[in-house]
Amino acid sequence: MARGNASAVLPLQALTPDALASSCGLTAAEARRVVSAVHRGVALETAKGVRRTSLEAVRARGAVPTLEVRAIRRSAIDPFVKLALATADGHVVEAVRIPLERPGRFSACVSSQAGCALACAFCATGRLGLARNLESWEIVEQVRLVRATLGPGERVHGVVFQGMGEPLANVERVVDAIRVMCDPCALAIDARAMTVCTSGLPSGIRRLARELPKVRLGWSIASARAEVRRRLMPIEAAHPLAEVLSAVEEHARATGLAPMWAVTPLAGVNDGEDDARALAELARGFEARTGIRPRVSVVPYNAIDEGAADPFARGDVARFVAALAACGVRAHVRYSGGSDVAAACGQLAGRA
Repeated sequence: MARGNASAVLPLQALTPDALASSCGLTAAEARRVVSAVHRGVALETAKGVRRTSLEAVRARGAVPTLEVRAIRRSAIDPFVKLALATADGHVVEAVRIPLERPGRFSACVSSQAGCALACAFCATGRLGLARNLESWEIVEQVRLVRATLGPGERVHGVVFQGMGEPLANVERVVDAIRVMCDPCALAIDARAMTVCTSGLPSGIRRLARELPKVRLGWSIASARAEVRRRLMPIEAAHPLAEVLSAVEEHARATGLAPMWAVTPLAGVNDGEDDARALAELARGFEARTGIRPRVSVVPYNAIDEGAADPFARGDVARFVAALAACGVRAHVRYSGGSDVAAACGQLAGRA
């Protein structure tokens, strides 16, 4: 497979059968067979029922570029695996293989951008700034490379857009990549096993609801107190909490799906009883207005700097969850693995 910038050719792994058919003049049946061959990693010549002229058209216009695997780091404390992947122009992005409860099933945590412009204070990626958006094929290829690390009988069951970058700041390419991932001829991953996580871009949230109504939404809320959220997430200045909440409510009504609200308690910052009460009040109001209860996910903080230089300390997760429960809101404590190889939530920073 060729590696490089795919601007001069059609990256075949980022095309649905419909897109391939219209681009190369194939019949619908031929396009399905070619896409299937691409994602099974077999020679196009093995695709039966495809005319020679059609194969020639695909070869003339298409290629299967890839990302360079710079490193594969396996956690010594749990079954998480991190891949450091280099783009043709030298950016390193990271993807994480996440084990699920059922043996042999995994989720792929993928990046949507090289770096990130949002500068969330508790996220290592936010310190990098934004280099560029990833192309659709670069997003799809992360899942394919995670899949390549699996053994017989194992499979990628789901995808979570919670790696490097803000997915909804690259929404066009993210939507295109998801359509390929869901296509039964391509990666055949159920849309209901996919989650797009955002810091809060209302227009992107609404677009997800319109175009991918089976894909789940995750919202990094940080704090239900606007002044605290603004300190942690500069996006609060451009898109205030109430504006984002309104879009999340629209998404819930349109899709019928409960959104996941993620909060990371930071000691002395957003882990107090006042913070828990504010979050519980926000969740109860959301349920009253939509009839859907948000899934509150409490994510323990993972250090983004070694030693005393780290700006935060992990908040008291148990106390925070108990305070939420006392206010009538049940929360799930998310296990965020792979911290020994900097693969846990908030730690991805393009390290080769």
